[in-house]
Amino acid sequence: MTDTTGIDGEPAASHQVLPEMILEVDGLGVEFWVEGEFYPAAIDMNYVVRRGEVLAIVGESGSGKSTSAMALLGLLPENARVTGSIKLLGRELRGVDDATLRSLRGNEIAPIFQEPMTALNPVYTIGFQIMEALRSHDRGMAPSVAKEKAIELLRLVEMPSPEQSFNKYPHQLSGGQRQRAMIAQSISCDPLLLIADEPTTALDVTVQAEILDLLRDLHTRLNSAIILITHDMGVVADLADRIMVMKSGVVVESGTVAQIFHAPEHPYTQQLLASVPHLGLGVLEEGDVEQAALESETSTIPAIAGIRERSTEAAAEEVVETRSPVLSFEDVAIDYPKRGRVPAFRAAEHIDLQVYPGEIVGLVGESGSGKTTLGRAAIGLLPIAEGKLTAVGHDISKASQKDLFAIRRRTGIVFQDPASSLNPRMPIGQSIGEPILLAGEAKGRDLDRRVETLLSQVELPRSYRNRFPHELSGGQRQRVGIARALALAPELLVADEPTSALDVSVQARFLDLLQELQQQLQFACLFISHDLAVVDILAHRIAVMHHGTLVEIGTRDEILRGATDPYTQRLIAAVPVPDPEQQKVRREARALLLAAESPEG
Repeated sequence: MTDTTGIDGEPAASHQVLPEMILEVDGLGVEFWVEGEFYPAAIDMNYVVRRGEVLAIVGESGSGKSTSAMALLGLLPENARVTGSIKLLGRELRGVDDATLRSLRGNEIAPIFQEPMTALNPVYTIGFQIMEALRSHDRGMAPSVAKEKAIELLRLVEMPSPEQSFNKYPHQLSGGQRQRAMIAQSISCDPLLLIADEPTTALDVTVQAEILDLLRDLHTRLNSAIILITHDMGVVADLADRIMVMKSGVVVESGTVAQIFHAPEHPYTQQLLASVPHLGLGVLEEGDVEQAALESETSTIPAIAGIRERSTEAAAEEVVETRSPVLSFEDVAIDYPKRGRVPAFRAAEHIDLQVYPGEIVGLVGESGSGKTTLGRAAIGLLPIAEGKLTAVGHDISKASQKDLFAIRRRTGIVFQDPASSLNPRMPIGQSIGEPILLAGEAKGRDLDRRVETLLSQVELPRSYRNRFPHELSGGQRQRVGIARALALAPELLVADEPTSALDVSVQARFLDLLQELQQQLQFACLFISHDLAVVDILAHRIAVMHHGTLVEIGTRDEILRGATDPYTQRLIAAVPVPDPEQQKVRREARALLLAAESPEG
């Protein structure tokens, strides 16, 4: 089948033969019946997907990206109503029976879900689950044949030791390996269309780069189409051919990658791109600050350039290192003791790091490098095995329980996942006020006023104090986490992956808020992240961890624009940037670094 229209609906040149049309969506609408009324989640969506094409659907949480994609698979709850037309290879899918949809899922159209840990069954090995997908669509396939093909699929997605991985359970794999297992299951029946729903969310930059390389390679080899649902514009620049931008259930703009990134027309698209943190902001061009100020007047999303400029101005007032550090690691080692069958191991060693008053130090590295271990040790949540650790003027390595209580009154921590760190049975006002109450600093009306002031500081309405965590968005819950961490006016704040999995616009607001509070209250901050672009915006200095040791420490510019350690260079090369041309250059640079590190190189 050939088509005579161009990539965006324009007439194609007479010699051009476009790929086969796989999916045609016309007037797609999704509504949910809630308390006697239908609420729209997606409105009048129109698009096509051709063989070998990657269409990225981008937007904030709640924009309708995932909902509209799940409508294609018939995976919406019973209170959903779908209107319009969904055609797969010319065949109408809306209204077909469940048996037909089950036969199409996997064979013709397959999802790659956002969180493989919840999508994979924890009581079965990944090999069994891939075999199950194969045999459910080919009931005559012998178990031995299915096993052989499952191992071959694991090899195809570059799973380490596929024969051994075949017999592992999901919890025995790393995040990147679980995502590979999920992809192997999704491509097991050679589907024409893959729906990848946030396939790289919260993965390390190096693992993310590997998954993107894998998707790109599979897309080329299998010639399948991909619908990529994401809020990460760097991932879009790396993988997509076309982009649809959604806001409040409506497609506000669509076009090629070059059109959207270099000449966005809709104000929301422009605001979304302005809020994307990325490496390379470095020395801001003349006029960037004025442009950021202009954008902030017309947008609720802070421009990243403005946040970066404030950080640069703060860094210009160099930290006076003659003052005593708020946090100091001196040749520190941290061990995890033996637990059951898990042997004891050393998580970090030879750590020398200082954080001074009013300074933000970014601590970066891959999962398992020891970042969170240092953060927890910094406020006395983990003991140290060797060396000396001083926080807010106290030697934690020799502190009693009473001393630790006093130290924690002067420190705070913002956890990665506020949904699990906030008590679901407590209103958020009670969660914020609990540290103040336990410290004996206030109670009754005075406590209520303190809580309301903290809510105002993190830009949440005071009326929210009676809401429960599940009634707030991810960004709002993270603000509650900050308010609780700042409740006792700490001298040291540890922020452990606080922006992981947040939308770019929510992330931009969060970074803007954190920077304003830090400059206003002048607390020292150890900012732990695997997102180098975020660290580039906030941090005055950066420390890079690899396998439990610090491999490089320096100013922001020294590390991100003049790294000398090969691991740091590889980490930086793996960071996706929201620019198709720059992303291509970075991909080539990363390939050269990997080749140089290989035994053959």
